[in-house]
Amino acid sequence: MKIALMDSGIGLLAAAAALRTLRPDVDLVLSSDPASMPWGPRTPDEVTELALGCARAAAAHGPDALVVACNTASVHALATLRAELEPGLPVIGTVPAIKPAAALGGPVAIWATPATTGSEYQRGLIRDFAGTAAVTEVACPGLADAIEHRDEAAITAAIAAAAARTPAGTASVVLGCTHYELVADRIRDAVAPAAAAELTLLGSAEAVAAQALRRVADPTRRGGGTLTVLHAGAPAALPAAALGYSEALSLTAPAV
Repeated sequence: MKIALMDSGIGLLAAAAALRTLRPDVDLVLSSDPASMPWGPRTPDEVTELALGCARAAAAHGPDALVVACNTASVHALATLRAELEPGLPVIGTVPAIKPAAALGGPVAIWATPATTGSEYQRGLIRDFAGTAAVTEVACPGLADAIEHRDEAAITAAIAAAAARTPAGTASVVLGCTHYELVADRIRDAVAPAAAAELTLLGSAEAVAAQALRRVADPTRRGGGTLTVLHAGAPAALPAAALGYSEALSLTAPAV
């Protein structure tokens, strides 16, 4: 089995690690274009064109499914990607975990990029899935880029600023950018002092990984646990900054 993931940069690591946990034998293709990130400030047409480039490069490797492991690309490019690649290649998008957060009860905060925060797409998800939960949208300028480059000072500053805008008593924080899942523990530590007694963080990686496996035509076919990395379609290695995150290290460990 081979599954491809695409993102602007290393935000795809969380979903890739979740896939490796569920299926240690899965062959993974990680397709990104880090030189073009961040995608958030770009126009929808620009995001769509960049996403198509990453998706086409991944599709050339013959995967059984493609995960769009990027909230921004899912907002702007998912329909175009599916129109081009399906039904031959199942395409799985990434949606913020608003519904399960609301189901837990208590106030919800959604951390996302400035482009996603306040967007009609996110507001629509809140209307459709938040029910009666009190929801606060928290923009996190610069956080994804800081995580991409593992700029510790910038990560700390961006998390602190977003935590300060997160209301006291928040019960759940939805991580509305795949990059944020790589620093989930640091986000929890920053928000927890002012949060409700039991703070829950909800990302999308595990749900997306499970959905990708469900969409594979033959889930019994085993892979070799290989890892292929593409940057703008060219063979590459995981960036040095990525290796500072446990998710990347889990991908480079020998397959079971």
